[in-house]
Amino acid sequence: MFDYLLGILAFALIGIIINAIKILREYERGVIFQLGRFWKVKGPGLIIVIPVIQQIERVDLRVIVMDVPTQDVISKDNVSVKVNAVVYFRVIEPEKAIIQVERYLEAVSQLAQTTLRSVLGQHELDDMLSERDKLNHDIQAILDRQTDAWGIKVANVEIKHVDLDESMIRAIAAQAEAERQRRAKVIHATGEKQAANELVEAAKTLAAEPNAIQLRYLQTLTEIAGDKSSTIVFPMNLIEQVKKTIS
Repeated sequence: MFDYLLGILAFALIGIIINAIKILREYERGVIFQLGRFWKVKGPGLIIVIPVIQQIERVDLRVIVMDVPTQDVISKDNVSVKVNAVVYFRVIEPEKAIIQVERYLEAVSQLAQTTLRSVLGQHELDDMLSERDKLNHDIQAILDRQTDAWGIKVANVEIKHVDLDESMIRAIAAQAEAERQRRAKVIHATGEKQAANELVEAAKTLAAEPNAIQLRYLQTLTEIAGDKSSTIVFPMNLIEQVKKTIS
């Protein structure tokens, strides 16, 4: 009977020892609680946890990639869009991530969703489409500031998609076409203005030199002679001016 009890105790002791031995990987840390109070953070490698007296919570220190579900956002100019994003973060203080917040993964997810809606709702649709880098930085800064008390570092936030309904897509396409037409008209008007200025300068030059206008007229007649036209009219004042020039 004594040997039987001794055997049971031996097996129990072996079970306790095996249960007390924990192996933490390089990217893991163990938050140890002793009699319910925080004691220390251990790991990586082989650690001993005293059963009943101590409890361990494992924490992963690797960068976590979290998808933010699609959110319905109303922009500052009252346009309804659907936006989703991805958040990159990691735990840098394991004890805070366990003690200061319950289920830190869920907490970061909920905070990211509300922050995404809040920040984008303060901007117009054009900003969402053209200033995505600035919006990413603004959301990242807010999340990082609010999760600092949880021992979490938000490294990056990327807005993935900004989805519009069909009517809004058609409206944006029409707006873009109108903008292209406006630019074309401005460029054409600028060209006409420059051409008119050049013509004014040329007229001033010809007016300053009476012989120059006669030479320009002769050049024009030469160009006409190259066409199939069979009749050329010479003004009498031109012939008289040429005679005076020759004499």
